[in-house]
Amino acid sequence: MGRETKETEENRKTRHKMVVVGPHVSIITLNVNGLNSPIKRHRVAGWIKEQDPTICCLQETHLSPKDKHRLRVKGWRTILQANNEQKKAGVAILISDKVDFKAKQIKKDKEGQYIMIKGTLHQEDITLINIYAPNTGAPKFVKQLLIELKEDINNNTIIVGDLNTPLTPMDRTSRKKINKEIIELNEKLDQMDLIDIYRTLHPKTAGYTFFSS
Repeated sequence: MGRETKETEENRKTRHKMVVVGPHVSIITLNVNGLNSPIKRHRVAGWIKEQDPTICCLQETHLSPKDKHRLRVKGWRTILQANNEQKKAGVAILISDKVDFKAKQIKKDKEGQYIMIKGTLHQEDITLINIYAPNTGAPKFVKQLLIELKEDINNNTIIVGDLNTPLTPMDRTSRKKINKEIIELNEKLDQMDLIDIYRTLHPKTAGYTFFSS
């Protein structure tokens, strides 16, 4: 999810802007559903190396503050985390050694639900927010977090993570209508000029990253 100032032909210009940035910066995001197993950490590290992103954002790391050193990936020494004492939730942002990144400000919560970093990437300002929304009350949680971080969000902001929230009926396998809380979240996104990048690029595609039998 990225922010764009209001302008005519917004979709066309958004596409152009992302095409320009695309070759230089790649951001991947994954809910890892726990990293306390050494085998799991090894597999995730291998996946990150294979993808070779500029920035990798992880959710549900389930690492406590004292265990955060367990998350190591060769080539991504800069690792910023928000962890929960109870080994619940947990988010992390890994930044490649290949890029010139300087962190200026970090905000995070003690529950491990989000982390925000402000800094420069190749001398360009960037604000990155990685969110893991709780399974219950997710739309309300995301909306409140956006309100709290409003002063930090600008046109260089990228929001990623597991929001546990389908923003449109197309994002649901059942195609059921979205509820009042999601409508209110969408209104807040519009007010803050935040756009759903996936939906902008794929307005009619139903794609899912999680499957449960």
